[in-house]
Amino acid sequence: MEGTHTMPETIAPAVPPTPPVTLQALLARDDLALRQIAGPADPGVVIHWAHTSEMADPYPYLLGGELLLTAGVHIPEAAGSGTYFDDYVSRIVAAGGAALGFGVAPVHDTVPRALVAACDRYGLPLLEVPPHTTFSAVARAVWQLMAQARLAELRRVTEAQQSLAAAASRPDPVPSVLRQLAQRLGGRAVLYGPDGTQIAGAGRETPQDARRALAELAKVVRHPTAPPPTAPRGRPHPAPSAPSAPSTPKAPNTPKAPAPRPHPTSATDTHGATHLAVYALGAGEGFVLGVAAPRRDPGDHTIASVAAVLLALLTGEHQSGAGAARSSALVRLLLGAPPEEVAPLLGTGQWLVVHARPEAQAPDAVAASALGAALGSPLVDLARDVVRVLVPADREPGPQPGWTLGVSAAAGPREWPAADTQAARALARARATRTPLVRHAARPALADLVPRADAETHARTLLAPLAGQAALADTLRTWLSLHGSWDRTAVALDVHRNTVRQRIARCAALLAADLDDPDVRMELWFALRRD
Repeated sequence: MEGTHTMPETIAPAVPPTPPVTLQALLARDDLALRQIAGPADPGVVIHWAHTSEMADPYPYLLGGELLLTAGVHIPEAAGSGTYFDDYVSRIVAAGGAALGFGVAPVHDTVPRALVAACDRYGLPLLEVPPHTTFSAVARAVWQLMAQARLAELRRVTEAQQSLAAAASRPDPVPSVLRQLAQRLGGRAVLYGPDGTQIAGAGRETPQDARRALAELAKVVRHPTAPPPTAPRGRPHPAPSAPSAPSTPKAPNTPKAPAPRPHPTSATDTHGATHLAVYALGAGEGFVLGVAAPRRDPGDHTIASVAAVLLALLTGEHQSGAGAARSSALVRLLLGAPPEEVAPLLGTGQWLVVHARPEAQAPDAVAASALGAALGSPLVDLARDVVRVLVPADREPGPQPGWTLGVSAAAGPREWPAADTQAARALARARATRTPLVRHAARPALADLVPRADAETHARTLLAPLAGQAALADTLRTWLSLHGSWDRTAVALDVHRNTVRQRIARCAALLAADLDDPDVRMELWFALRRD
């Protein structure tokens, strides 16, 4: 292997670096009419930028990868008979220059033969720049080709990010992400477990020695297990045979431990013609993503970093056990276990039910997950137009930008269905009053002074005419909670205001009650709260 390069910085750069352009792409520009007259015709020669210099020794001013442009002003008259061109070309090659462009006219009518021979000897591509082509036009063409390459690379990275995100949402997310990553990079993607064994892999097979090299490289980014503390070495102390005068112990001359170095989150290497890269997932103490590909394009690091982030999220639940606990709770509920028996798998204590609705459009899975993360709970249910989140009662939900929220009172597992109803009613009131968040009233009310059984019996008797007509009861409850406002009730129920008027008139007829009487409204409100 040619040497490992570690990168302790963030593994997900914002954009891929600007890719270089091939020398062949520049030669293909008809408007420049450039012609290669010396040096190897290697399709792999790339140019990172163009630079003009008439220095006899441009070495100090080159960074590497340049197309150096010169008109030969620096060439002395007797240069062809000495070592001038050999020295000149060798210095360009030593500085990492990619190619040399020689402008014909106004100084020289042709490219010096000695320069052509020197470029052939040192393997430096030599281009003839015709008189009508300016150096600025060549430099502009290089930048245009770089801009086109960068746009194509950004498009490739964007498409890869979208396909990786789609793969992460499939029923088999980890294999799907690995398959998509291997396809995008044209190589093989491997997921290593905390113990270094391969958990999953996808893509073209690599030689066995390259697989071993990739597994060894994965150890670079995996945190080593800290050894158990041991007693400091020293001479054994003999057991005392008799009391003696106390003496002052000498402080041991222990060297100061060096400060720990930051652990790398990614590393790259090359094994023959295979490019290797590894990425630590999460905190870098467990899973590792490995990639082996025949080439390494500028955007590949960005694409692999996106896959590493997605795999870190997918494997994070496996490490913590939270995902397994939620899956177990779901299975037990489906098999008939009561909620109070399943709830300890999710956490202890009481819970809040939150109903949320976005202000702009219907919610999607990504927005629902983001809302759950903001509220501090992964227990999210995405319905048609409402997101429900089960939140531990010790986490106080707050208003969320772009959302309207209704929050229930704290409840144990047995009361979760009632809390769900409370949250739905709170959300309806929040939408009707254009309030970001409404909580279900939890303080004791006058109706709580009546025994629960008596209150429920009275409520069933009073509301018997509405039995079996949930739409009427729900409309009456919402209308009373909004102080008889037709418009707000229509907004809360997503119906037309005339529909509200018709339903309230029907309720008044069935109940044989004057709904304009505040005493009647109060009694009905108490009954509806117990219903």
